[in-house]
Amino acid sequence: MFEVLKRYPRGILTAMGLRFAENIMYYLVVTFSIVYLQKYLEMNTGEVLGMIAIAHVVHMIVIPLVGRLSDRIGRKPVYGVGAIAAAAWGFVAFPMFNTKDPVIIVLAICLGLVIHSFMYAPQPAIMSEMFPTRMRYSGVSFGYQVTSIIAGSLAPIIATTILSETGSWVGIAVYLLIAAAITLVAVFSMRETKGISLREIDRVDRERVAAETAAIKVPARR
Repeated sequence: MFEVLKRYPRGILTAMGLRFAENIMYYLVVTFSIVYLQKYLEMNTGEVLGMIAIAHVVHMIVIPLVGRLSDRIGRKPVYGVGAIAAAAWGFVAFPMFNTKDPVIIVLAICLGLVIHSFMYAPQPAIMSEMFPTRMRYSGVSFGYQVTSIIAGSLAPIIATTILSETGSWVGIAVYLLIAAAITLVAVFSMRETKGISLREIDRVDRERVAAETAAIKVPARR
């Protein structure tokens, strides 16, 4: 863990930035929407859960399609589209929720999970392609799990607080907009990893370690 933090800080920070909006959006779409529709709009809980289940079927179908798209055109453009769309989702979805029309609400949730898939589907490949084999698990896990603590786990609490304090969904949409902007910065700063060889990543890492080891040993011989 210390070695991956020392050698690949950019990879970890990029992974955290990429995960930020994706994680927040998922919990707003799936978890907070239950609170908003049930408590704020007084809809039936069973009906709301049924809507979310339908949306997840769509999500399951879309994820591999988006993953294939990222293999064809690149990770950055796909992820960038997801981040930009996430920035706008709140401003579109909450007015759709407020109609209380089950069909429109299902469409809003489906739209949210489709947008989420544009960030979620290419994410495993991107993160794997950031680190060499010997520290890939540590690097990916650190970037993934730490962000879950500071992003997704707090998202429903923050959204509920905003709603209770302001009585409006606008602040929640702005919250997601800010999260999406952070992720978009990570997208622009990352290297395109489509088509990169994992063996090549390992080779570069071995050469880097060997050069550092040699640099340490040379003064000792003198």
